[in-house]
Amino acid sequence: MSENITILIPVFNDWDALSKLLEKIEEQAVLLKIRFSIQVMNDCSSLQVEVATYPSLDISVVHLLRNVGHQKAIAIGLSHLAHSGTESNVIVMDADGEDRPSDIPAMIKANAENPDKIIFAHRSKRSEGFVFKISYLIYKFIFKMLTGKIITFGNFSMVPYTMLKKLAFVSEIWNNYPGGVIRSKLPYSSIPLERGKRLAGESKMNFVSLVLHGMSTIAVFLDVTAIRIMLFSIFLIACSFLGIMVVFEMKFIAQMATPGWASSVVSGFTIIVLQAFFISLFLVFTVLSYRSNKHFIPLTDYKPFIEKIEKIS
Repeated sequence: MSENITILIPVFNDWDALSKLLEKIEEQAVLLKIRFSIQVMNDCSSLQVEVATYPSLDISVVHLLRNVGHQKAIAIGLSHLAHSGTESNVIVMDADGEDRPSDIPAMIKANAENPDKIIFAHRSKRSEGFVFKISYLIYKFIFKMLTGKIITFGNFSMVPYTMLKKLAFVSEIWNNYPGGVIRSKLPYSSIPLERGKRLAGESKMNFVSLVLHGMSTIAVFLDVTAIRIMLFSIFLIACSFLGIMVVFEMKFIAQMATPGWASSVVSGFTIIVLQAFFISLFLVFTVLSYRSNKHFIPLTDYKPFIEKIEKIS
């Protein structure tokens, strides 16, 4: 089996998990008879970099000058690979092992069946606790309401080299990689794969980190989200005016209102109208500003973030 595949792995202080992950990737390389290229994105780790050599893996470590987070590290890595000009399909994986190396053959097969699409791993089964699952369902509902989109996958994906430069030119992947792919309108598909368990150490994701991650995904669709919220504000204004008309009808025509009740209700509706109006006004200027500003393009702006590139094997 002849394939040219680079595996992109962002890492921040997770070197123990990465070592175990590389061992499992080595096993897959032997089974598939493929020599994988591994590009580790060292996200300015505070711990010493520890990467061993493996017979079937060509490993290089891209050291970043500052910690930028996994999403930006992925964007820099994709841009670096696109700029290198190598005709290599790219598999994006997290270092903790939750993206299972044993699923690499399934990703390769899906790529062979859909060579012009970005392939994502859709999580058919999750290993997290009940609270996380409920929170994730709430997040998906909010994401659907604010953006009109459905997102069921994370970073684990395979990018054909023909799409690599186009993807690296998408400014939205700087904030969120999967959200940027959706926003880019590049063709993509997904396959059902189970989520694995962390190989070593503990997750650095806490509740605040998860909320920030969710907000960064929604921020990719900032203009769409702003318009949907603005339309909801207009709906509230219309409902408030209708409510005021009903109060006037009850007070002056039907004479059903009790003393003081009408003025209190009208005051409440007036406050809703004013708040909805100013929210709509703010969102209009937000959208105009967003659409007129020059955005960060990873493909052209990534180089200053790279300190050095270290060849391991």
